[in-house]
Amino acid sequence: MSASQQERKPGAFRLKIASSRLWKDMITAISTLIDEACFETTPEGIKLRAMDPSHVAMVDFEWPKTVFDEYTCTQRGRLCINVSEMLKVMKRVESDESVELSLDERTARLNVQLRGRYIRTFSMPTLETAGEEVPTPKITFNAKARVTTGSLRNAMDDVSTVSDHVSLQMSQEQFVMKSVGDMGSVNVEIPKGSESLIGLDVKEEAKATYSLTYLSEIVKAASNTSDVVTIEFSTDMPVKLSFELPQGGKLEYFLAPRIETE
Repeated sequence: MSASQQERKPGAFRLKIASSRLWKDMITAISTLIDEACFETTPEGIKLRAMDPSHVAMVDFEWPKTVFDEYTCTQRGRLCINVSEMLKVMKRVESDESVELSLDERTARLNVQLRGRYIRTFSMPTLETAGEEVPTPKITFNAKARVTTGSLRNAMDDVSTVSDHVSLQMSQEQFVMKSVGDMGSVNVEIPKGSESLIGLDVKEEAKATYSLTYLSEIVKAASNTSDVVTIEFSTDMPVKLSFELPQGGKLEYFLAPRIETE
């Protein structure tokens, strides 16, 4: 076995979360973009940074060990799983159950144990690590807004009635989402001072268009994990969505713009 293959072995790994919904919601949020998740497991916590298959969007996730009720990781490694298969298991979980994940080093299988009125243990194979490490995008953002996730989700539903893409606009006074289609247009304005707009910081007015399919799915999936999201972008540049996690950690998405030719 090569040195690089040895480095990929996760070693002894186990975590426990009293709230099964927490893990279920996070896996759901990740599943928006990827089918296979390769977590970086460290003694400090778990991380995931991955691109969707079309390389249009990226998810950047991190949970420190303090999020878990119990956490053991003896060495750095990579733990790769099929996200759809994990979601199938998590659909079987009850609201009052805890979830425990542990790696069987002998068989390289991941055991998912649900504990409540009784104990259920599911076993699934881990996947081979593949692909290169995804770097964090280095982008300068000129406009930033903190909004309630619920308001953003409702706005996405509004603009989706006429088109499959949305124009985001920010000025010193407001955050605007606009969509134009063959059957009409929708304009959603969130002015400064609105309960939905918690903060607005605009160095330079910005406008960019994005795929509504990606954006609405991201917001919908992440809305169960966070009440507040920070949106950052510059004119015709990728948008960054940072969802604030009450338990700590990081859940961020980057989405490339849709360049309009007029």
